[in-house]
Amino acid sequence: MLQVRSVSRSFGTHRALDDVSFDVAPARMTGFVGANGSGKTTAMRIILGVLAADAGTVSWRGRPVTQAVRQRFGYMPEERGLYPKMKVADQIIYLGRLHGMHAAAARRNTDELLEQLALAERASDPVEQLSLGNQQRVQVAAALVHDPELLILDEPFSGLDPIAIETVLGVLRERARRGVPVLFSSHQLEVVERLCDDLVIISAGAIAASGPREELRSRFGPPRFELVVDSDAGWVRDMPGIQLVELDGERAVFDLSDGLGVSSAPSGNGDGGHLEQTVLNAAVQRGAVHRFGPVVPSLAEIFREVIS
Repeated sequence: MLQVRSVSRSFGTHRALDDVSFDVAPARMTGFVGANGSGKTTAMRIILGVLAADAGTVSWRGRPVTQAVRQRFGYMPEERGLYPKMKVADQIIYLGRLHGMHAAAARRNTDELLEQLALAERASDPVEQLSLGNQQRVQVAAALVHDPELLILDEPFSGLDPIAIETVLGVLRERARRGVPVLFSSHQLEVVERLCDDLVIISAGAIAASGPREELRSRFGPPRFELVVDSDAGWVRDMPGIQLVELDGERAVFDLSDGLGVSSAPSGNGDGGHLEQTVLNAAVQRGAVHRFGPVVPSLAEIFREVIS
């Protein structure tokens, strides 16, 4: 496990990181999100030793992170760091050798990665002849070629089309299944939502929220429900304890203003015991109910909630 504890860093009078702490667990995909300038890249560079922290510690498997340990990490920077005139395969092999790999192992891993990332046919092309999206995939391969024990990826999906995103997602998920901890940042919240197991939200250099994705959804999502019936659902607004969020004819979305969540089980007398059950009973009495259930907040909604 990677542990970041009470890390702070300033640039002159600007406090880039302020007492930042979070974990990146084995076999887990951890999404690292925040607005531009929030401190994501600074935190990643401190983990990798590119920058020094003013205070705090970074540890790997319970020990301080040394240069020898960092050699076993895989890093993909937001800025492209490829040699434009070098052939794709030769470049990845070369980077693998820099991590101490034997030539045969570097070649084997390179061939496998280029196949997984749908780049095998471009192996002999100079990097500069590739599209920006394909160059991004080469950078992913460069971060993975030496079979890293930890992956740190800064905006790995930038410039990728939907098909390429799915290709990269598959490769990263496969690494996580092997037990590799993966920390990645992205502005594409819908991608983070699909991929991450855990989430770290940073705002103005401080951690605004962190934890398993579903736990954050429960913690920051209001007790919100959707109801779809076969007639106008406007009657929902008049029910006590209900705050109507959205009404579109037969569909109503509402919050429970008393803060009660979903019942774990209906009460024995059949009349509920929570407001959501009361609404459902009222809907059934009026006619057919086509859909009823909790509305799970999106990552974008959680993000807006915690940084506001």
